[in-house]
Amino acid sequence: MKKILIADPLHPAFKQRAEELGFIVDDFPAYTREQTLAVIHRYEGLVIRTKFLIDREIMDAGARLEFIARAGAGMDNIDVTYAEEKGIACIHASEGNRDAVGEHAISLLLALMNNLLKADKEVRSLRWDREGNRGLELGGRTVAIIGYGNTGRSFAAKLRGFGVRVLAYDKYKTGFGDEHVTEASMEEVVKLADVLSLHLPLTPETRQLVNEEYLFHFRKPFFLLNTSRGEIVNTAAVLRYLREGKILGAGLDVLETEKFPELGQTPWFKELAGSDNVILTPHVAGWTVESYRKISEVLGEKLSGLVGDQ
Repeated sequence: MKKILIADPLHPAFKQRAEELGFIVDDFPAYTREQTLAVIHRYEGLVIRTKFLIDREIMDAGARLEFIARAGAGMDNIDVTYAEEKGIACIHASEGNRDAVGEHAISLLLALMNNLLKADKEVRSLRWDREGNRGLELGGRTVAIIGYGNTGRSFAAKLRGFGVRVLAYDKYKTGFGDEHVTEASMEEVVKLADVLSLHLPLTPETRQLVNEEYLFHFRKPFFLLNTSRGEIVNTAAVLRYLREGKILGAGLDVLETEKFPELGQTPWFKELAGSDNVILTPHVAGWTVESYRKISEVLGEKLSGLVGDQ
């Protein structure tokens, strides 16, 4: 019987499905990279979240590996190119957390436009400033989505009912316009956007995509949301345009640096953390109670399809 190693915390739904498919599953969520390296030669499958990189060293050590499953949306912590060279299938569960990400993006946007964090802090400090916390309505504005995959589609669907115009740009897709979005060019996005929401995977092409030059081209002041990957955005550029008023507010669930103590030592963090028109969350947009289960269920079904294809 083939064996799977789970080396990260995972909802038991995946293990249950894998065992139904005939696999022996060893569930060691506390395993370190070193412990995984020591035993990976025994397994045909490896399941990981974000604990460590799945690189050449691990894949070379895993001589029996047939597949790697990522419990999440992105694949940026897996050397997919090398996996393909070795004939190792890679699966992930981007469908599992799309609703969570869409809802989180909505909450960031509404909180920014209505000054919710600033107002809450002031009232707790016995400051009652109604005029200084006058909000903006979303209705009638244009929301631009960059990247129209699972989370982009979810965000677009959840905007329905707010009375907004939703544009979507995706470099690798065409003909995807539907009842939720209008397919748009980047030229239309920078001309019309009142809100810019990023839903992109991290690749060499998207790394630092949103930099000073990119942001310079936007014609109107806008709100920026990033629930994808922090390295896509140049934080110093965002801070510049926040100071100048071109970016009205930023909701960032992800940052260029997400490790401690490195985050606190970055040259931009103090200013970012001290900005009233910035909301920061700790990479939890896709991490709800429900998505924890859904991700495992999606992985289980994809494993089922993989076994069926063999």
